[in-house]
Amino acid sequence: MKLRSIKEAGKLRGKRVLLRLGLNAAIKNGKVMGGFRLQKVIPTIVFLKKKGAKVIIMGHIGRERTQSLKPVADYVSKMTKIRFVPDLHDKNLPDIIANMKEGSALMLENLRSDLGEVKNTAAFARYLASLGDIYVNDAFSASHRKHASIVSLPKLLPGYAGLHFEEEIKHLSLVKKPSRPFLFILGGAKFSTKMPLMKKFFRIADYVFIGGALANTFFKEQGFETGRSLADEDDFNLGTLLRSKKLVLPSDVVVKNRRSVFVKKPQEVAVDDTITDAGPETIKELKRLVSLSKFVLYNGPLGNYEEGFEKGTAELLRVIAKSRAITVVGGGDTLTLVSALKLHNKFTFVSTGGGAMLDFLAEGTLPGIEALQKSAKRFI
Repeated sequence: MKLRSIKEAGKLRGKRVLLRLGLNAAIKNGKVMGGFRLQKVIPTIVFLKKKGAKVIIMGHIGRERTQSLKPVADYVSKMTKIRFVPDLHDKNLPDIIANMKEGSALMLENLRSDLGEVKNTAAFARYLASLGDIYVNDAFSASHRKHASIVSLPKLLPGYAGLHFEEEIKHLSLVKKPSRPFLFILGGAKFSTKMPLMKKFFRIADYVFIGGALANTFFKEQGFETGRSLADEDDFNLGTLLRSKKLVLPSDVVVKNRRSVFVKKPQEVAVDDTITDAGPETIKELKRLVSLSKFVLYNGPLGNYEEGFEKGTAELLRVIAKSRAITVVGGGDTLTLVSALKLHNKFTFVSTGGGAMLDFLAEGTLPGIEALQKSAKRFI
């Protein structure tokens, strides 16, 4: 996949660069928690500043219009100095940008404070375009959204891919010609949205392990009781997948009920049980499969880590981290645990994408990628 890189943009000195970044971060007591996704955008900011550009950083945080990027700006500014503009529609913003020094950067307030971002209005895209000369997308994690700053803005300005955006595409594209044996591990929930991805990787991978709440739907198809566990109610006709020799399901699970927490076989789950995590025998089997594999792709937790059931996922991440295989991991929840375990540098690549990673793997493209490919075909 060929995209125009910001490294190919030519002379940037004095140019107003609208830089769309993935700035969505967990905030607690006004401070950024974790910050791995934010650390990954720093090289592109620094690159543009060194080229003498006037860098106008754009992004969103959360789903509420009232949420502010100020804590994110403070966090980023500790790594490379930036200014924060608290009003996205500050009447003085054009003058502020005009008076920026070459090689400096500022961050605009939450794009979603304007309804035009999520609604993808032409008016909001035109407003943003009026602030810059060129557009750079380094927000892979948001590029599955058909929002104004992702898909409409590149129609109005020459568009380029940022440094981390290129890294995401490079490493996630390894699935097209994977080293073998290839192990695909998929956890988490949202069965209906992940069904296309599962079907695709049953064709591509040598082993497909399904865990987390996704496995519960397979257990139901097998006629097992899933109790109070999260499971999709739709009928997905999983017979073909269940008969596949590639499929690996948890051989034991951690369940909780009113009495305590137990390890059970899937067929032993009772009506009042809730499946919360993968069991120890399952982790042993995953360790064996990882040891056999030359390429491991992993997305989604094996348990409900938000309720304290993160042991299975943590053990799996440690196993993958020790592997000599090519290892690519991602997903928002997975990334949280990678950060907590300080394992960032133990994998071949850690994707910052959650839904974007899954959509790219399933479809081979994203709305943000297609927008860059169709962007104004002129260089500066």
